[in-house]
Amino acid sequence: MKILLAALLSATALFCSVDINHATTEQLKSLNGIGESKAAKIAAYIEKNGCFKKIEELSNIKGIGEGFISKNRDLIKITPCN
Repeated sequence: MKILLAALLSATALFCSVDINHATTEQLKSLNGIGESKAAKIAAYIEKNGCFKKIEELSNIKGIGEGFISKNRDLIKITPCN
């Protein structure tokens, strides 16, 4: 039963996207390579610079590079801020 539940949760994670501009810390942490520190950096970046317009802008944050973007590209969506 536990294996089935773990498989179901993993499959669900594959089909869920994270709206990087509106995500909570917990939602950000669901991305590969994002912990508390990087989630805080993303929030601080948005606070200072405004919302992301394209995924590549994430590389402007120290510690987030092309590898992270490549691994998470299908999981991240960008919705404009109002």
